[in-house]
Amino acid sequence: MTVKVIIRRRFKDGNLDKASTMLIQARQNAMDAQGYIASETLRGCEDPNEILVLSMWQKKEDWDRYANSDVRMGLEQSFSEIMEGPSQSIAYELGMQKK
Repeated sequence: MTVKVIIRRRFKDGNLDKASTMLIQARQNAMDAQGYIASETLRGCEDPNEILVLSMWQKKEDWDRYANSDVRMGLEQSFSEIMEGPSQSIAYELGMQKK
C-alpha cells in the first residue's frame, strides 16, 4: 500500500543554504531507490528553519529499505551537524482501508 513519509528537521540559524544543497542530494538519492514515487519540501512560515519533507513510496517496505540504507544514514549524519536535535520521520498509509 502506498505511504507518505513526513520528515521534520529544524536547522540551526545560518545553515539553510547548506541544508538546501543536502536536501537536493537526499532527493536525488531517494529517486534512485526502489519504490520512490515523489517528494516535496516545505519551509515553515512561522519558523523558517523548520523544514518538512513529504515523500511518497509504493510500499512501507520500500521506505524502510531506503531509510536504513548506508547512503541515507550517511547523509543523516551530515544533517545532524547542522540541525537542532534529531530529524523525526513518520509514515502514513493513504486512505482508510484495512490491511
